[in-house]
Amino acid sequence: MIITAKELEKLLPDTSNLESDEPEMESTLHYEQLALLVACLEFLWRDRTDFMICANLTIYFSRQQLKNRDYRGPDFFLIKNTEKRPRKSWVVWEEDGKYPDLIIELLSSSTEDTDRNLKKQLYQDRFRTPEYFWFSPESLEFMGFRLSGNQYQEIPLTDEGWRWSDELQLFLGIHDRKLRYFSPEGQLIPTANEVAEQELERAEQEQQRADQERQRAEQERQRADQERQRADQLAERLRSLGINPDEL
Repeated sequence: MIITAKELEKLLPDTSNLESDEPEMESTLHYEQLALLVACLEFLWRDRTDFMICANLTIYFSRQQLKNRDYRGPDFFLIKNTEKRPRKSWVVWEEDGKYPDLIIELLSSSTEDTDRNLKKQLYQDRFRTPEYFWFSPESLEFMGFRLSGNQYQEIPLTDEGWRWSDELQLFLGIHDRKLRYFSPEGQLIPTANEVAEQELERAEQEQQRADQERQRAEQERQRADQERQRADQLAERLRSLGINPDEL
């Protein structure tokens, strides 16, 4: 019996809606860090629709992995040149064979050995992910690697302690005990909330300056009134003495 490719496809289960199967984040520190990484990049690239940022989402990369329930979901990963739309998981064979362009793992006591070894090997050899970073929200350990040939090579630190990402065209570095993005010029990439807070602070400063200008103008008006009153009083006194102030 000969089965065509289309007939075979119909016999296979639908995997386009596979649910993610990842554990919860280790702590509030890990959750806050993950949310920050997502929020900053989403805001920076808010006008773009050609990328997908995924947080704590399962990557299904082979049917054997699916059968064995051998999941390898990164904490954070970026896929470029793809459609930006909601997904329940990332199923490689449903996404034209695309693997992440960048992965960030948040180290914890229960995952650090896997993140430094097994996952690093997987991302290097199977995923061929161009850049891999890890960061510990607790110890602040920060490493970054770029794929060179068949091997990950450490991305060198700048004088500021940052590492450059070709995939993001941004620096990654620690600021206030959080892993943050920095522009090529060294400016901190903010979240939408941070920008709103900055705008509010600027508006309040502008209001304060306007209030101060009004106060200065009022003080000048009062001084001018006082000068006029003194001049009128002097003129009146001169007239009482029989002197015409207009002839002086």
